[in-house]
Order: sequence, then structure tokens, then C-alpha cells
Amino acid sequence: MKHSENSLAGVSNANDSPLARELANLTSRRKILADVAPPLPAFTRILTVSNQKGGVGKTTTTVNLAAALARLGARVLVIDLDPQGNASTALGIDHHEGVPGIYDVLIGDAKLSDVIQASPEQGDIFCAPSNINLAGAEIELVDAERREFVLRAAIHTLLTDSSAPFHYVFIDCPPSLGLLTLNAFVAAREVLIPIQCEYYALEGLSQLLKTIERVSANTNPNLRVSTILLTMFDARTRLANEVADDVRTHFPELVLSSVIPRAVRVSEAPSYGQTVVSYDPTSVGAISYIEAAVEIAQRGAVDAQQGAQ
Repeated sequence: MKHSENSLAGVSNANDSPLARELANLTSRRKILADVAPPLPAFTRILTVSNQKGGVGKTTTTVNLAAALARLGARVLVIDLDPQGNASTALGIDHHEGVPGIYDVLIGDAKLSDVIQASPEQGDIFCAPSNINLAGAEIELVDAERREFVLRAAIHTLLTDSSAPFHYVFIDCPPSLGLLTLNAFVAAREVLIPIQCEYYALEGLSQLLKTIERVSANTNPNLRVSTILLTMFDARTRLANEVADDVRTHFPELVLSSVIPRAVRVSEAPSYGQTVVSYDPTSVGAISYIEAAVEIAQRGAVDAQQGAQ
């Protein structure tokens, strides 16, 4: 009898372990997301994903939110405005030198519709790829007329001429506040800022916010910071929790409740030319990005309702 009681106690303790609780929580989150059908926006939402601080998960956030929304029924375009071309790689897009890309659009040699490619990811997701030539685009644009409006004009032409609407356009910026990023700010209506849950997380953020304010005041009055996403979160560390609390205190209305954890699968996926949403859709990283995508879609629907009132 005692042996039986001890066995039952052992099972109970196993079920109460942190790992068991984490697995149960993840299973529950998967079931909830299986039934979710977030609203599609009535008008194209153009979001610039920006943070001049490198290594915060900016490109990872761009491609995974785009892939998640495409899986949920949206038609999505990713514009890879970073000369490193990591977003193009993660979406399985050919972007070697000689392949027409966003560089050709910026210097006036091609339309955006000429360079976008369909991604092998699930759903309707497309990409305007980057390549190494983009590194010289800022120099070539210096003397161009209305140089900060080039990308905006290209996107406007695409959306006007496209036979099927894009629900979302994500612009992945380089980790700087140069002319490429300025073009992205002028073209977009929303800025999404990924913030890493580590020391110095808020470093440089004030400069980014001031740049956005100047763009809004001078060239794009529709631009606003709509979303802050906490990335690389490790719940086991006090520092990560303190950073998350600090960011939520400073920006309570902008921070998503969804948080992206530091996860192996998220780091592995790009080396296979995939997003984590495709690479391992049941992993905690994929589920977290899908949750964030749903939250962004739902927030947009609420904003649209309030604007219509």
C-alpha cells in the first residue's frame, strides 16, 4: 500500500514540475490558436520594423510575424531594406547579386511589382529581396529629388495597381537611422519596435523616438509607434523580468502582452531558409510569434473601429 502511495506521489510531483507545467501551458496555447481567425484589415497596414540597436531580433520578428499572418489568411509583403538580406534568406527568397531587388526599385530601374517574389512559406507571403548592392543605395540617393519619398511612391504604385490587395506590408530596416530607414518611416503608417529583454534594452530608444517624431512632424503625419514587442525573453532570469517591467511601465499602451522567448528553434530556422513558424510550428517560439501576430491584427481592428466612430 505504501509503495502504491509513493508511486502516486511520484506521478503527482512529476506533473507539478516546471517542465510539466510548461508543456501543459504550451499545449493549451496551441489549442487556443487553432481556433483563432483574426480580422483582416480593411486597408493595407504598412509597418516599419526598426531599432538601430543591433541583435534585438528585428529581422526575425519581421519574417515570423509576416509568416504567421499569412498562415492566418492575410496577404503579406515583406520589403527587405537591410543590405545583409537576412529577411530574404529567412523567407527562402533568391537574392544573390544580379537578381532584381529593392535596390533596383530605389534607384528607379524597376517597379516594386517587377521584383517581388512569392515565398515558399505557407500562405500568401511575398518578398522584395535585398542584395549587397543595397549598401550603396544611400550614397546614390543623396542627390535624388525627393529622396526620402522613393519607397513611399513605389509602394503606393504597387498597392494601386495590384489586382489582389495586400493586407500587410512589413519593411525590415537596417540597424541604423540613415536614408534607407528614413525612406521606410516616410512610407509606413506604423512603427513596430522589437526590444531585447537584456541590459541596455532602452539604450538608443529615445533617439529612435525623436527621429520618428521629426518624420511625423515634417514628412509623414500619419506615422506613429503602434507596437513594441519584447524579444529574447528568459523568464528564469531576474534581469529579463525587470527589463520587461521597465518597458511596460514606460510604454503601457504600446507593449504587446505576447512575449518572444529566447528559444533554440527560433535561432535554427534561418539556417534552413525558413521562419520558425514554418520550421517548427508547434514550438514555443512559433506559438509566441503567432500569438503576437493575432494580437497585432486584433489591435488594428480595434483602432479601425475607434477611427470610424
